[in-house]
Amino acid sequence: MTGMMDSKNTDEKNDQNWTFFRQWLKNPMGVAAISPSSPQLARQMMAELADDTGRVIELGGGTGVFTQALLEFGIKPADLLVLELNEELHQHLQKRFPEAHVVCGDAREIFNLAKPLGFADHKADAIVSGLGFLSMPRQSQLEIISAAFECLKIDGRFVQFTYGPANPIAREVLDTLGLSSRRASFTWWNVPPATVYVYNRRVSRAIPARPMR
Repeated sequence: MTGMMDSKNTDEKNDQNWTFFRQWLKNPMGVAAISPSSPQLARQMMAELADDTGRVIELGGGTGVFTQALLEFGIKPADLLVLELNEELHQHLQKRFPEAHVVCGDAREIFNLAKPLGFADHKADAIVSGLGFLSMPRQSQLEIISAAFECLKIDGRFVQFTYGPANPIAREVLDTLGLSSRRASFTWWNVPPATVYVYNRRVSRAIPARPMR
């Protein structure tokens, strides 16, 4: 029985890898890597979620590596919205995760896409992203990040990974939107190696009143 399960898991993984690689061949600029993210990277992304995280939006679902990790983290399918622009990957995700909200669309339209599903009025605790920001112009970065934070609670966090050596979101974009960033972790066990970043709204510290004399 165990051998049959292992064989099934291997077949599913091979199918996911082939689906992802086929999309990379069709559009290498639109798909950031030649293979899906590793389980190690998924664990590092999940480690940046607060323990009480209940509602999550995933940008760039791919073959569902992070989607599966989010469900295993404890996110209920009804509280998970997955956005994927590529139609074939979108269909793959719908078939694999039929109980989650899986939407085909542009991340710049995330607020409008999320609103009918209740993810705009009842905002998300976190956004997990696999989008390739390094290859995007700053205007596209600005539009996506701005729309994403419209869907997040005030203390919500945006968790992103990158294959580059530096922050994938331009400093000008972060400053314009009043966001802070933190380099969270790095893994060699990914192809290529990846770094995780976390973004939050900046919180201004109140200036204490001077004592009366």
